[in-house]
Amino acid sequence: MNRLCTICARGGSKGVPGKNLRPLAGRPLIAHSVDQARASGLFAAVAVSSDSPDILAAAAAAEADLTIERPAALATDTAAKAPAIRHAVEAAEARLGRRFDTLVDLDATSPLRLPEDIRGAVALLEGSGCASVVTGAAARRSPYSNLVERRPDGTVAVAKTADPPVVRRQDAPACFDMNASIYLWRRDAFLADPRVFYPDTRLFEMPEARSHDIDSELDFEIVALLWSRR
Repeated sequence: MNRLCTICARGGSKGVPGKNLRPLAGRPLIAHSVDQARASGLFAAVAVSSDSPDILAAAAAAEADLTIERPAALATDTAAKAPAIRHAVEAAEARLGRRFDTLVDLDATSPLRLPEDIRGAVALLEGSGCASVVTGAAARRSPYSNLVERRPDGTVAVAKTADPPVVRRQDAPACFDMNASIYLWRRDAFLADPRVFYPDTRLFEMPEARSHDIDSELDFEIVALLWSRR
């Protein structure tokens, strides 16, 4: 299969300013995702998309195959990620003069994944024939038992019900927290309709210890601690 890996990293971050360039284990955060993509041995090319010249320079130093300048309109605080990925795919195909079959996006803020996670998720996508795969870890709280929603009148109720009702947590359907680590698509499905979920989307399960996404200073501290224990 002809595979492309994209890594999309904005320069602006409100929760953790400059997080994509912040050192983790002595290297910029963005570099770890490039390393993992290359170590997986799966990709014809690894492309980093950013609106930040400094991030693109760090990606080039980490030996990304392509650095792609993201348009400002795709790099705002409210911009969705799927259009940025689509722009990166189209730019990579135009620059390399080739068409990819499998698209894999690695989130730069989820650096605890291993190359084996990437290989496993790709095997699921390509082996199942589904349009897309997301990654996640077993949920700590079940929407059938101990995750509640607040209603407009201020009362709360279990977020999700079943018929018959779930009496024991152990009897509830398996639920997962998306870990924002790896997103995978069949190229034609994604370019025709860029989104995360399709009717046949599947999930590749990862362990909780490799499923931390950096959205806050506390998250960064947790990731750094887990990294140091490897």
